[in-house]
Amino acid sequence: MQKATHSNGAMLTVNNIEVIYDHVILVLKGVSLDVPEGGIVALLGANGAGKTTTLKAISNLLGAERGIVTKGSIEFRGDRVDKLTPSELVKRGVTQVMEGRHCFEHLTVEENLLTGAYTRSDGRRAIAQDLEMVYGYFTRLKQRRKSLAGYTSGGEQQMVAVGRALMARPSMILLDEPSMGLAPQLVEEIFEIVRQLNHKEKVTFLLAEQNTNMALRYAKYGYILENGRMVMDGTAQDLADNEDVREFYLGMSGKDRKSFRKVKHYRRRKRWLT
Repeated sequence: MQKATHSNGAMLTVNNIEVIYDHVILVLKGVSLDVPEGGIVALLGANGAGKTTTLKAISNLLGAERGIVTKGSIEFRGDRVDKLTPSELVKRGVTQVMEGRHCFEHLTVEENLLTGAYTRSDGRRAIAQDLEMVYGYFTRLKQRRKSLAGYTSGGEQQMVAVGRALMARPSMILLDEPSMGLAPQLVEEIFEIVRQLNHKEKVTFLLAEQNTNMALRYAKYGYILENGRMVMDGTAQDLADNEDVREFYLGMSGKDRKSFRKVKHYRRRKRWLT
């Protein structure tokens, strides 16, 4: 039986964390967020804002890059998890899909998927059933199951990465930049599968994404990072309707904007960071 969620109603709680690389480089400062059970939450911001670092802090992958959480806490289902190993966190139900469609190129698609089940101990039959479940969502992977992953398309490799995470039977997936480098049609397909997994398989998602417009279409709540700080949060609809978000991240404005960079820099500094 799974443990009840934390008293604030969140499955995942990140509380005021600070992340430093190489003992001197401050990357995140005072980042806090909540992810409710059964939700899709978007972590938004430009390249370099700190989205990937936030996900790696949650999944305890910072150590490989000489990073460390120096302040704050991270809780999953009410328990502190920021001192666990990555594999221990996977066993708790949290799996990360890394940015860049990381696959074992010399393994077949199916072998890649099966590596996601390495922490499981519920037997071959259960793993085989979940493999068929993954193929049900990613039908083109079933067609390419015997192909070497390194010879599949970028979209197929992204599907392999998500499918491999599903094979761990997670209750939460941390999904990092799923749209990066993909054609719009493939991006739409992958986000639609995320929605189905959330609805049918009850998988909770924390989604880091530069494609703000797409992310806010599928998420229920969003947080915006800038320069390692959380500057805004709200429901997906509220963020999509917000004038600053529309201007800075969705490329839309109701006003004549002669200098996007100057207005963006000035208004952002003045309104959000002071």
